[in-house]
Amino acid sequence: MTHREIRPGRAGVRPAPDERAVRRADLLAAAAGALLVALAAVIGTVIEHANGSLHVNWPPLYASWFPHLGPGTPAAVTVAVLVIAYGPPLAARLPWRALLLTCWATALAWTTALALVDGWRTGVAGRLTTAYEYLTVIHRFDELGPALRGFTGHILNNAPDHWPAHVAGHPPAAILTFVGLDRLGLAGGAWAGVWCLVTGASTAAAVLITLRALTDEPTARRAAPYLVLAPAAVWMGTSADGYFAAVAAWSLALLALAATGRTLPGPPRGGGAPGRSRGSAPFRAAAALGSGLLLGLTCYLSYGLTLIVLIAAAVLLLARSARPLPLVAAGAAAVAVAFTLAGFDWWEGYRLLVQRYYQGAAAVRPYAYWVWGNLACAVLITGLATCAALRHTLAGAPAAVRRLRPRTGPPPTSADRLTVLVLAALLALLVADLSGMSKAETERIWLPFAPWLLAACALLPPPHRRPWLTAQAVLPLLVNHLLYTGW
Repeated sequence: MTHREIRPGRAGVRPAPDERAVRRADLLAAAAGALLVALAAVIGTVIEHANGSLHVNWPPLYASWFPHLGPGTPAAVTVAVLVIAYGPPLAARLPWRALLLTCWATALAWTTALALVDGWRTGVAGRLTTAYEYLTVIHRFDELGPALRGFTGHILNNAPDHWPAHVAGHPPAAILTFVGLDRLGLAGGAWAGVWCLVTGASTAAAVLITLRALTDEPTARRAAPYLVLAPAAVWMGTSADGYFAAVAAWSLALLALAATGRTLPGPPRGGGAPGRSRGSAPFRAAAALGSGLLLGLTCYLSYGLTLIVLIAAAVLLLARSARPLPLVAAGAAAVAVAFTLAGFDWWEGYRLLVQRYYQGAAAVRPYAYWVWGNLACAVLITGLATCAALRHTLAGAPAAVRRLRPRTGPPPTSADRLTVLVLAALLALLVADLSGMSKAETERIWLPFAPWLLAACALLPPPHRRPWLTAQAVLPLLVNHLLYTGW
């Protein structure tokens, strides 16, 4: 029998590929991801037992073997079951605004439940109060001016009163966030943890807005359950990198809105379906400036997140517009100027960070292992469904790139646009990997890239959504209940 399917984003039909062959290829891609994780675990354990050079207890993760249950266990299982059972149909029919809020709330419930598997104190309130974290040095920022002017003087391990690892490893916007919470009366690890949970969960909504603006609404809706049930939630829970991921994602979402002019759907016209609204010139200008401010903040939250510009470039390419660039540049420059005038030199900070990096475990962690072991961590934060979805991405890449060229044939489909966006995120991740500045702990460090890879799951065949969602849920449940993760 010949099956036919409608291609999203294009009129007309064309023969569908053999479903069994597609499913078999997807399963092979997922099996390859699982094999990569298994090899990283076995080979990493051998290396760690031989010479201890990996500096992780359960390679490739910064974790320890610790089977346990916790107060978050019933809630995590419940959220997983509900999303698997009702997520796809709800994502297809909820009004757009309601879908965004529902995804944010459900992602928050999923992330919080996973964090609470370790209990409130260990999983949330105490995460950011350890010796490596930000809250231990809040008191040293009572006077912001001197603290910022002297920030780089405390980066190196042999510097007087050197910063804890995470403070030294990031520009000062990271620690200033928690200083700000403290001054607002939201002091302590509990409030810091809640801040990271709430902001980090909003990443799902930001990615959906970006997908709708650059591809189409059905594509964004198909991606929604996978973004909500992300395996990355294990590490998004009360990790500052989850907050960084949200800032970066909202920067890209505003850029997509500024470049395309899309807004939220308008009210129904004449009792019919909601209309698609286009933003006014002031809206596009505000979105572009907001994107630039958040992009600048992103770069002052984490040195490595300058690689987000690769995804930003893809956003402008897909929108076929450079109009937002002046205001984006102005917003980013305003952040840079503010920090520079306050006394912090970004380039000096990065230069000293590289030295500090090789004063610690990075000096002995073998690049030959971590250059591919990091990719096993990427599998663990994005899931086996993403492995299958990346197969579709890579298979469709040549045609997608070809159709993006002007006047070379048929216009790009929504799948083509999604493919290019995911390829940009994959490129950013690979550059980070090859740089050697991400040896280990990438399950946390790469959280800002993970949602953009998860978006590729919209390319998976609809009949297979629930099995893939089940695989996505089982992975983080196993990780969180079998291991004690360090972040």
